[in-house]
Amino acid sequence: MFDVPFAGRAERTLHFDTPPLDTDWSVGCIVGPSGSGKSTIARHLFGPNYYAGFDWHESRAVVDNFAKDLSIKDLTQVLTLVGFSSPPSWLKPYRVLSNGEKFRCDLAQALLAGKQQPAGSRNLVVFDEYTSVVDRDVAKIASAALSKAIHGKKIPCQFVAVTCHYDILDWLEPDWVLDTATGKAERRSLRRANIELEIFHCNRSLWAMFKPHHYLSGNLANSCRCYVALWNGKPVAFCAVIGLQGLRNWCRVSRIVTLPDYQGVGIGSALLDALGEMYVRQGLRFSITASHPSVLAHCQRSEHWRVSRIRKTGSDRSHGRAIVSFEYCRNRLPACRHH
Repeated sequence: MFDVPFAGRAERTLHFDTPPLDTDWSVGCIVGPSGSGKSTIARHLFGPNYYAGFDWHESRAVVDNFAKDLSIKDLTQVLTLVGFSSPPSWLKPYRVLSNGEKFRCDLAQALLAGKQQPAGSRNLVVFDEYTSVVDRDVAKIASAALSKAIHGKKIPCQFVAVTCHYDILDWLEPDWVLDTATGKAERRSLRRANIELEIFHCNRSLWAMFKPHHYLSGNLANSCRCYVALWNGKPVAFCAVIGLQGLRNWCRVSRIVTLPDYQGVGIGSALLDALGEMYVRQGLRFSITASHPSVLAHCQRSEHWRVSRIRKTGSDRSHGRAIVSFEYCRNRLPACRHH
């Protein structure tokens, strides 16, 4: 139809630098425009380590799609590390999740598949179409969460992102980048951009956006004082604070939630610390009682929180879950601006 000459066989030769795979690295990236040969090069370099997707069950809960011999502790740890730490969503089928949640579930499957490779082989995961189906802000947050987990050795693997999006490079912080637009490979030492949050006192009606993602009851006491954290003008985290009954000048966190698309990079922890600093500066005591692994991990690591009580059998309200109480202690935290 278009009078294109055809010699019987079409061929294309790809010329590219080999990435520095013989050096010590954790995260790599093959990036370039669509049709530039990214997937072909990835298969050529990494072969069987190439993650080609997972066949999620139509109606089974997300957590029931993972390997049966995987402990729930290991599973929830990986889900949390990739930024999918919303227990209510773990019980939903994959098909009803948001694109951002689906992407993180696929990341978890790929990383766990990498851990199950035969003994003696590299624990390597190559993920094609990386962040291709998610909002660009979500792509950046997800990349930062993944980079934090892998570079911090919490997920012991080498990870290669194959993508057409250059905007995630500063957030993924790859140790090397192969750009298929130019064929050039180079080692990189990128530093992730800062995430600047604005914290506002807000109306409790905003809780409706966050309550489906909290692992406890969605109920919120009328006496709660509510706060929202914005990133790039978008609500990303919410915290409700209430006074402790019978104790003057003592407040505790009633609810704290980060939206699923923005989990994994410490936004909720930053909001918690900022509010703790603000309340203590006002001469009040400030505490939180929690059982969520990410909250416990942050408070145990931080120099600004001290354990005040541990209840291994939980309380009447926690239905037998082990819970830990922490109190904020003003220390060397820089001054914060509050609105």
